[in-house]
Amino acid sequence: MNKNIALFLLVVIIIAGALGFWFYRERIFSKEILKVDILSKDVAKTGDEIEYTVKYKNNGNFVLEQPRIVFEFPKNSLTQDGKTRVAQDLKDIYPGDEEFVKFKGRLLGKENDLKVAKAAISYIPKNITARYEADTTFTTKIESTPMTLDFDLPSRVEKGKEIKYLLNYFSNIDFPLENLSLKIEAVNGFDFEKSEPSSLDKLEWKLQTLNKAEGGRISVSGKITADTGGRLNFTAKIGIWLDGEFVVIKEAQKEVEVIEPLLFISELVNGSANYIANPGENLHYEVFFRNIGSSPFDNLFAMVKLDGSAIDSSTVQSPDGQVQSNSNLIVWDWKQVPALMHLGVQEEGKIEFDVKVKDSWTPSDSEKNNIVIKNNINISQIVQDFTTKVNSKLQVLQRGYYQNSAISNSGPVPPIFGQATTYTITWDVKNYFNDVKNVKVRAILPQSVSLTGKILPESESLKFSFDNNSREIIWSAGDVLAGAGLSGASPSISFQVSLSPLPYQRGSFAPIIEDASITGEDQFTGAVVVGSSSAVNTSLPNDSANGGAVQ
Repeated sequence: MNKNIALFLLVVIIIAGALGFWFYRERIFSKEILKVDILSKDVAKTGDEIEYTVKYKNNGNFVLEQPRIVFEFPKNSLTQDGKTRVAQDLKDIYPGDEEFVKFKGRLLGKENDLKVAKAAISYIPKNITARYEADTTFTTKIESTPMTLDFDLPSRVEKGKEIKYLLNYFSNIDFPLENLSLKIEAVNGFDFEKSEPSSLDKLEWKLQTLNKAEGGRISVSGKITADTGGRLNFTAKIGIWLDGEFVVIKEAQKEVEVIEPLLFISELVNGSANYIANPGENLHYEVFFRNIGSSPFDNLFAMVKLDGSAIDSSTVQSPDGQVQSNSNLIVWDWKQVPALMHLGVQEEGKIEFDVKVKDSWTPSDSEKNNIVIKNNINISQIVQDFTTKVNSKLQVLQRGYYQNSAISNSGPVPPIFGQATTYTITWDVKNYFNDVKNVKVRAILPQSVSLTGKILPESESLKFSFDNNSREIIWSAGDVLAGAGLSGASPSISFQVSLSPLPYQRGSFAPIIEDASITGEDQFTGAVVVGSSSAVNTSLPNDSANGGAVQ
């Protein structure tokens, strides 16, 4: 019995050893005899055409027969024949032979996606019937997507308010994008009402083929139903439908705070309880006072003290009050204002005055991002302080160049009918008092002008969009600090356009781009500030080239 057990154990050990040797030999063949590598780019942009070189070498001492390669492109790649898995036979691989096979495809995906290509070569070693396989992978990271997808939506909205926001998209991918869709996610607290163009299901829009330097926009209207203090997270994705799968190539997000201004009914500025002043503006103040007690008031007096570097003290005036010279102090008594003489329970009175905001001034360091006009109201020792925030002054300087440009231009100057001339448009931003975010510059291209796709600096191309229908260009300059373009660097972008003059433009200065407007959200006031710059035509007053009328 013991001998039988020993014999059985010996047989098991022999079989196990044989199996182990077989697996070991297979591993040697697949991992050491045939060396397989993939050579390609480590990083790429969405839409780039990538060439993969599969290199293989026979490191053994015998011929590898009937080799066959199977190459798999990264998921969601685009190939010329539509196939993402390619299999082909190779010639026998002799000892020491080193060969390569190449494959080309375009990568689809969004920023930071990792795209993995796979290659496997199977073969039969000479005089052996078993087939073995060596494989490898190669990973390419999508470092950027030359496409803009941007919410044109304020950072704060009021509860119960109906709003309309825009989704702007623009492609600078050097490849036509087909089967495109734009999707938004449903937002709890925002009731979708309508869109332009209409959507499939309030969440998705089919887009036309998008070529390089083309774009468009979606307009969405709805109502804010979230509670005050809540935050709404808007998310949009643009992508391509490929084999029934939505492949995202660009995402955008925007967080919006829901606010409900607390209105203390004692002051209106220019008819508003929460007015934001602008440099150079006239302000009309109405101060209301209501008796909320249980008995009337008689023979009241009122004083207002204004304070702030933005005030033009020489402009303070009031129809019924007495303005104290050079002190920004105004006094009313019951003899001039009937409501101050007697104010019954739940009755309301009013006093008024006017002042102008300076057009420009140099704020102190402590005032930057904190420009306010303070208003101290004292009615019979009942004191209330108010502040009126002052917006920053935001400007865009639009210039056109032919010669003095970092982008090389071509074509006749002055322009000639029937020929194309390229020009460079430069936008420089200036911001005076408060930090401003979500800064956007807009301008319309005339019908005779088109974009070439050249943009400097290249990093700004991802913030640049163009709507083919309205012909509006939008540059999302982002956040701009107070003093930018004055005491600090100026945000700037240059882009090239091509003018093909129309017949009726002969003998006149042809427009290259219309007036530019700039908007941004003042981070201190929360309001939208605006500015503008004049149009550019072929006279080119800022360029050393001889601009002129169309020939």
